Amino acid sequence: MTNVRQLQPHDQADPHGQEHIDAERTVLGGCMHQPREIPIVRGIISRADFSQPAHELVWDALTHLYDKGDPTSPLAVSIELEKRGEIKRAGGSPYISHLANYGGEPGYYAEKVRERSDLRAEADLGRRIVQYATAPDAVPGGTTTFIDDYLKRQAERAAGRSGDPADALIAELLDAASLDDMPTLEPLVGDLLHLDSLARVVGPSGHMKSFMVIDFAGHVGTGMKWHGHYVRQGTVVYLVAEGARGIRKRVRAWEKHYGLKMDNVFFLPRPVQAMSPEWDTLIEAMHRLSPALIVIDTQARVSVGVEENSAKELGLVVDRMEQLRAATEACVLVIHHTGHVGEHGRGSSSAKGALQSELHVSKKGDDARNTIVTMKIGKQKDDEQGGDLQFGLRVVTIDGETKADGRPVTSVVLESLDNRPKPLAPGTPEWLVAALAEARIDLAWGAPRVSKWCAEKGIQMRKDKIEEAVRIRKRKGSFDEALDARNGLPPNLPRDLESPPPPKNGGTPGEVDQTRRSDIPPNAGGGTGDAPKPPPSPRSPSREGGGVGEDDQETTPETPQCDICKTPLTGYRLDRGYTTHLACDPHTGSHPNAPTANHPDTEEQ
Repeated sequence: MTNVRQLQPHDQADPHGQEHIDAERTVLGGCMHQPREIPIVRGIISRADFSQPAHELVWDALTHLYDKGDPTSPLAVSIELEKRGEIKRAGGSPYISHLANYGGEPGYYAEKVRERSDLRAEADLGRRIVQYATAPDAVPGGTTTFIDDYLKRQAERAAGRSGDPADALIAELLDAASLDDMPTLEPLVGDLLHLDSLARVVGPSGHMKSFMVIDFAGHVGTGMKWHGHYVRQGTVVYLVAEGARGIRKRVRAWEKHYGLKMDNVFFLPRPVQAMSPEWDTLIEAMHRLSPALIVIDTQARVSVGVEENSAKELGLVVDRMEQLRAATEACVLVIHHTGHVGEHGRGSSSAKGALQSELHVSKKGDDARNTIVTMKIGKQKDDEQGGDLQFGLRVVTIDGETKADGRPVTSVVLESLDNRPKPLAPGTPEWLVAALAEARIDLAWGAPRVSKWCAEKGIQMRKDKIEEAVRIRKRKGSFDEALDARNGLPPNLPRDLESPPPPKNGGTPGEVDQTRRSDIPPNAGGGTGDAPKPPPSPRSPSREGGGVGEDDQETTPETPQCDICKTPLTGYRLDRGYTTHLACDPHTGSHPNAPTANHPDTEEQ
């Protein structure tokens, strides 16, 4: 029969039949007789959960009367429906009276109504997906919007129970006292980056943005302070959507510079499009991994096909970034290029409103020796914007790698210019300490040997400054701390444990064999050319009140002494093998204890 309309899926008989309709009637009839149950029922269902349009109208009239404080009897409901002109659409007065025959527990049956409503929503979602996917112009991923709407509605229902948007919104309202219970921003890198936030690094192409972000990633992964700023250690995921082949060299340079592996940092060397279904997969993967920092390098490469000058289209991309942030509570850090003019990120400025932080990176200089990289705080939504930060570049040679023409492979790392100590002034004890540390001079050397070393190196320093340098070296007891001060590096850097330790007697391995000091008499029992190691002499009576203190004296039995006056023998006389001071010499001296020409020892000589 051609005049008979085919039944559509939503027209077919409900498998539960009269049962779920009676549940709706019981809810309405029970609320008419027990209006105190209306708030409970409101917390479970909304008018959209009723399957019958007539029941929606009755519920509207019933709740309106309750809110006004009027009676909710069947007669009062009928009068209210007549005022609204909806009595016929609601089934007429006889149907309202029929509802009054239903009673029981409205809250219990409201749960049944909600279950049937959820099942209908799922069935409707399935029909919409099938309808769209089978259309002639269907494209993959086009049903994502349907699914998102459904999930959003379910989340609202879970939060507010009823699913009524107004109820859910009211439930979210906070009074002033409740604001103290809200979590505060948790810093990730100083005052620059925060957990559970969306941030962006912008700058012209080729101005070290990626180097800056790799530096962030390495410090967060290892937990080291970032150029003096606080760092919370955590997992880092770096989405290398641009320049994937160059990332390895930059990471190796960073590791060599700091002497440790870039642990807890993971790289995905390809783009994931923000508007594709794979972005949802990325969100789920990051939710499971729970990183502290997610880097997206760059915004343009994960939003291919999006008109970045369109506030609407770019807003959809930002929303996808926000979904990633909300699912992980990480800092989502996006790298973006600036336009041809100014410091603003390329494209629509609407994206900036969603950012917690925006950092501008730029550089000046034509090579690593004179390049200065400046980072400006373009935006901090909830914090005071600090001053600019400046960095220099240090060239690092990658171990074991050479170019085709034999030249070494190099990269650069950032060094803070703001956190670098002032250079040590030449001629100061601190400067000498750093120079001795750089030369790996034995820490046991006393003032006499250091004085001799200075003379050999052409370093002119007063005796009191040399003695002060010796005291500083003994107090610190470390080469590395002095070297860090000289190189402008922080004192808490990890050391390369694979590097061979310096020789115990100072200098470099093989130094004695390469530069034999043949003019120095050998030690007793020592090899040819071994220099004696006299410790500093005890204070002589003529130096009372000055010079090296008692704690710095080294009075060992091996200290060479003058054969005549029995005081320590130092200086060139000792170095050349003499056993007496010049003044005590039996032929040239004038010391009262020196032998005279008539002395038996003199005659024997």
